[in-house]
Amino acid sequence: MRVRHTAYFDLDADVVEPAPTGPGIVVAADMQLFTETGECPGEVLVFAQGGYLSWLEVCSWSDDVEVNLAAARRWLQPSS
Repeated sequence: MRVRHTAYFDLDADVVEPAPTGPGIVVAADMQLFTETGECPGEVLVFAQGGYLSWLEVCSWSDDVEVNLAAARRWLQPSS
């Protein structure tokens, strides 16, 4: 797996209380990405550090399908 894109969050810890995740870094959420054809080229991971959302990574498992933030957003949208 190689990380293609990372987005960092900037939260004011003086205004918001931490979630009860404990110290350290944890994966707060993860979701596999599926293309319109059903292929699974990667995943999205959301990390928390010390109880605060810290960053999001879009990871690619494939060299055949470009996985980036825009593609991840499109694949995570419910079909209408």
